[in-house]
Amino acid sequence: MTATLQAFVQSLDPKTLPRVLQIQSGFYHGGSLYDLAGNECSLSTGDIIKITEIKVKKVIASCNEYTKMPAAELSPDFPGLFTVVADKKPYNSIQEIAQTLPIGSLQPTLYSNSKLHVGDITIDKGTEIIFNSVEEINGIKSVRCTVIIGGANLSLVLPMSHIGEFYECHDEKIYTMKEILDWKIPRNRTRTVILKDITGNSSQKHFYSAFIKGMLVLKPVYEIKTLTQYGGFFNLSSDLDVEVLDITQHCHIKLFTQILNTHDMFQKTTNEFPLLAEILEGPLKYCKAYKALRCGKKIIVHKKYQADRIIATESSSGTPKRHFLIPSCYSGKFKRRPRYFPTVYDLNIAKKERVELYVVATKSFHSIHEEFSSLNVGDMLQVKELKSCEIFCEGTKTVVDTLEFTKGKDENCVNIILPLYVEGGFMEIVHDDKQYSISELCKNFQLPLNVKVSVRDLFTVGEDLLANTSVLTLEEQITDSYLLVSLCDKPEDVWEIPVFRLNISFQIMGPFNGKVSSSPTKTNLEEINEEEYFMVRRYENHVQFPPPRPPKTPSYVKKYKAIIQEEMLKKTENTEQTIENNQKDSIQACNEGGIYSRTMPCKDAVSEQQ
Repeated sequence: MTATLQAFVQSLDPKTLPRVLQIQSGFYHGGSLYDLAGNECSLSTGDIIKITEIKVKKVIASCNEYTKMPAAELSPDFPGLFTVVADKKPYNSIQEIAQTLPIGSLQPTLYSNSKLHVGDITIDKGTEIIFNSVEEINGIKSVRCTVIIGGANLSLVLPMSHIGEFYECHDEKIYTMKEILDWKIPRNRTRTVILKDITGNSSQKHFYSAFIKGMLVLKPVYEIKTLTQYGGFFNLSSDLDVEVLDITQHCHIKLFTQILNTHDMFQKTTNEFPLLAEILEGPLKYCKAYKALRCGKKIIVHKKYQADRIIATESSSGTPKRHFLIPSCYSGKFKRRPRYFPTVYDLNIAKKERVELYVVATKSFHSIHEEFSSLNVGDMLQVKELKSCEIFCEGTKTVVDTLEFTKGKDENCVNIILPLYVEGGFMEIVHDDKQYSISELCKNFQLPLNVKVSVRDLFTVGEDLLANTSVLTLEEQITDSYLLVSLCDKPEDVWEIPVFRLNISFQIMGPFNGKVSSSPTKTNLEEINEEEYFMVRRYENHVQFPPPRPPKTPSYVKKYKAIIQEEMLKKTENTEQTIENNQKDSIQACNEGGIYSRTMPCKDAVSEQQ
């Protein structure tokens, strides 16, 4: 059925790409002229195009009906922070939810407008249902969900055929524009949001200040990447006045040259590799490591695989922080640098390392229990082991988790214990000149860890970006997706290219029959920007639950601290008042003796006057 390009794109499921369209009516410029530079072009009736990719070009932001603010065009990287308003439009089936929301990439939470009975589980109206994954169970396509009933997490399966009214739950999280576009706007819907703040320069804040704390309706305008029958790419805006007909089912796919992007290449099955491919469009992200991946170059794609990466951030003051992804095959060496631990709880986590942990206290601690020790600034401690300690708290026996330390040196050393809730600060003392590989650091120490490069990697693609950095904080280990490639003229130099951060267009030339590598011979060290950094930390790390928080300081301890501070303040005030009174008495005595001075006369001078 014929539809406008905009209506077709709004109803398009990106999972069904590529799609083949025939132009039914549109612009006429005396023929079919395509601008291969990526701009909008003229189309003629009967032209056949293939949609290979869809992305947001701009966002139309309009205020609610009670304001007279005109609509504004926002870029996909608009530096705003938003909360989302729950969508009031219902989803009428589980299949509609699965087709509209990114289940798997995200875990959307909805509630049913009526009571549900799933097996022996009864879900009351309004109960939150977390949609975890789409699966085929016993031949039936279904969605695996989780509900919390009576404090227990229950797993259940809802078939796609289930009909009902499901509504989105309230969400208090803060999102960037990119996160909203990627995760929170279904393809055929708008999204109502509240603009909480704007990061960036002052001119943007001033221009958009009228929108802050107001409701905005965001409507994305999409740009589709299309391919001609002869292998040329061009871009079309989804609001272009063109009518199209989807002929994917009736068009032979071989009419088009087989062109894939990086993500498409990764979707191929393992037994389809190795492949010989030609680069049609190089990466937009400039990096010296990728300068060889230019248009026209022929490459060998050896395989696809998952590889470990360590997220590292350069600890520098006064300049924007640099972020890196370090592969586990990095052959450079590191030396440890001191870490800072804000609580005793953090020391307990770090004590699991294979090396002994020494710290110096940077803040004093005065215990109100005789079972615990007090600390002074500068006390040197060696972390020992976790222990449980019984104390009497307001007449009640309480068991508290504590950490044992050795304080002092040699014959003066004593064992002390501190509760895990103690705040203040502890600076690590590093007595270690050993040089470690990245794998040794991850094996023997708890991340985050501070290090400095002592020996550079001589086998990197391009230059070793870490060699000239200051102190690096190794933050987290993740698993990422990569293609293993090499240039046809240098098949022995094999390295990885990231699937989700490097978009390259390939033309498949056929299978490769030569020698294939199973692991990289060159190190691919990536420097990532701020946006990529937060994306890999939030979405590529599949840890479902945040780490446990340190125990809170008991309320009676806080009260004691407040009383001590109040007493110290009173002592300070009394001392100041005593000094002031003494000065007044001295001046009065001098005046009675006929001597007046702003400064107190010395004893000998007073004697002479007398």
